[in-house]
Amino acid sequence: MAARSLWAVPRRLQRLLTSSAASDSWGWLHPFSTATQRTAGEDCSSEDPPDELGPSLAERALKLKAVKLEKEVQDLTVRYQRAVADCENIRRRTQRCVEDAKIFGIQSFCKDLVEVADILEKTTEYISEETEPGDKKLTLEKVFRGLSLLEAKLKSVFAKHGLEKIKPIGDKYDPHEHELMCHVPAGVEVQPGTVALVRQDGYKLHGRTIRLAQVEVAVESQKRL
Repeated sequence: MAARSLWAVPRRLQRLLTSSAASDSWGWLHPFSTATQRTAGEDCSSEDPPDELGPSLAERALKLKAVKLEKEVQDLTVRYQRAVADCENIRRRTQRCVEDAKIFGIQSFCKDLVEVADILEKTTEYISEETEPGDKKLTLEKVFRGLSLLEAKLKSVFAKHGLEKIKPIGDKYDPHEHELMCHVPAGVEVQPGTVALVRQDGYKLHGRTIRLAQVEVAVESQKRL
């Protein structure tokens, strides 16, 4: 009996130790797992930004965009104002050039006409000084020479500036170049519908008619029965 009781004591002690170790192990693992879960939960929750930061970031982004757009509007406004000012300056300069062209466009032509006036003046002075009283023949000769020189100079000036005389004798009647004054009977040398006589010469400037020629146009004469 004493031997059996001694043998049973170690077995009971072993069971107690085993149960105590198991309880200690379960008690140690459970708090550890709970703390681990809490820490993981806190870490996960800390990664997400608070809801209060969302609207503030959006407002900041909108404000920055508004400031940028406002600067662009100001820049475009300044550019537009400069462009309008440049266009206005160009318009004024163009208008001034057009006005100057209207006033001084015939400057070269007038300069050449002054030479014609000089010839006419010198001819008049020469005739009045050199001609003897009563010598009509010499006077007419000097007048003729002066007028011939004057006509030649005028033709030169006209040709230089593109001004030409219309010579429509024998040409077909053209209402864009001729002004019909009357009809005359057609003859052997004058065909019907053509210009038979010129009462006043017409002129063209660089091919454009600036004065119509006053003409008489030939037509077929009606035979009397």
